[in-house]
Amino acid sequence: QVQLVESGGGLVQNGGSLRLSCAASGSIASINTMGWYRQASGKQRELVATITSGGSITYAYSVKGRFTISRDNAKNTAFLQMNSLKPEDTAVYYCTALIYGVPPYWGQGTQVTVSS
Repeated sequence: QVQLVESGGGLVQNGGSLRLSCAASGSIASINTMGWYRQASGKQRELVATITSGGSITYAYSVKGRFTISRDNAKNTAFLQMNSLKPEDTAVYYCTALIYGVPPYWGQGTQVTVSS
């Protein structure tokens, strides 16, 4: 079992920045990939960014160049630095942890709201 707790969401103006954190606990040694997804009101959950234990990174096209994902393996924490935020980035952001052979684990989500 893995437990994920997100923090760092909030309200920011257009063009502002936020930094999300995701602290993992439990069977953390088994985690391969950590990542962030988001779900806007009335839309499907979509990939934002992922990072493997080896440091390989994937970004959604819509956030590339504005968002940066990172991971502190010693502290079992993943981060998402979000710069140049836009109103269309408004969503609930979910942290996820992937372990081979089991369904993904999800955090409770943190709201990010970007005002125009």
